[in-house]
Formats: sequence, C-alpha cells, structure tokens
Amino acid sequence: MSSTRLVLVRHGESRATIERFVGGPRSCTGLTDHGRLQAEALRNRLSAGHDVEATALFASNFPRALETANIIAPSIGSLPVSVDSGWGEHDPGPDCDGMTYDEFIERFGVPRWDGDPHDVVYPGGETISQFHDRVMEALRRTVRQHEGGTVVIACHAGVIDAVMRNTLHMHQTGKFELHTQNTSLTELLHVQGSKWRLLRYNDSSHLHGL
Repeated sequence: MSSTRLVLVRHGESRATIERFVGGPRSCTGLTDHGRLQAEALRNRLSAGHDVEATALFASNFPRALETANIIAPSIGSLPVSVDSGWGEHDPGPDCDGMTYDEFIERFGVPRWDGDPHDVVYPGGETISQFHDRVMEALRRTVRQHEGGTVVIACHAGVIDAVMRNTLHMHQTGKFELHTQNTSLTELLHVQGSKWRLLRYNDSSHLHGL
C-alpha cells in the first residue's frame, strides 16, 4: 500500500465564470472577491481543524488555482506552492480561449461534454480523452514523487471530474454528472496500482453562510 493521499481543492469563484467567458490558461484572470472569501473560509477551516496534514502543495498553472493555493498555504504549514500544468483545466485551445460564451454558442453551438470522449469540445482544443490522459499522468507523477505523503492540489472541477471517473473506473463521459463546489475538498487514498479509495467528495461545509 502506498498510502499516498491526494486532497483536491477546487479553486474559488472565478472571474471567468461570473463574466461568462471561456477561461482557459491564456485568458484566466483569477478569482472574484467572493472567490477570495471562499478560499479564506477554507484557510480558516483548515487552520482551526487540522484535518489535513499536508506534505506538499500544488496548483495548476491557471491564475484562479494558483491564487487559491496561495491563500490556503498558511493553513497547511506555509508550504511552497509547486505549479504543475498537468493539473490544469481542459484546454479550449488558442482560438476559443477568452471567447465569451454567447459568442461561442452563436458560432459553434452549446459545447457537449457527454458525447464521444474523442470528439473535440472546443475547436482547436483538447478532446476529453486527451484531457483525461493529461490529468491522470499528473496524478501518477504526483504519487510517484510523493509516495506516502499527503498532497494538496488546487485545481478545477473538470480535473476533479476526470480523477473521480478514472480512479473509480467509470465512463469518461455521460451516465452521470458531478457538480463540484468552489473550494470544496475531495480526498482520495492510493491503495496500490490502479486501486483508490474515495475518502470524501465535495466537502464544502466551510462555505455555510457565505
């Protein structure tokens, strides 16, 4: 048993969500004020509860994830934030990145996330299958490099969806939907090989009252 724990933290509310544009790695502009409050609420919870004894802290290369990681870092020993683009959200490609949702829908229609995983969602971007492969390579790399540790990763809803579907051996698309809250905690324990144990999903109790 490797006993490596991964604690996946979805970033706080992003400006891309509120301003309704495709917020890929080239156009992401970070958190809203409310998103920072959400991250601060998580930081306060972790500081008070000590339920995560982290040995490493990662963030994707998206500003909204990096900002979230920097806010919560003091609550887990002020660990340095390591940036790994493998934990980044689905890449829509350079042509669609930064496009407003209204413009995208007018040109291409509503994006489909429940179809063939080898289909392109955003023209010029990753397929869902390519995205899942990238995320799972980041997961395997992280487990190898931090065996036996507890790694906190500030990442994205799509990334958490990909991890859940692959570690629990589910379909890459369709069948069901996950709705992961901002700054929620999802925790998995690596048992051995491809076997994982889900310890908690979408734990967002610190957001009550916000």
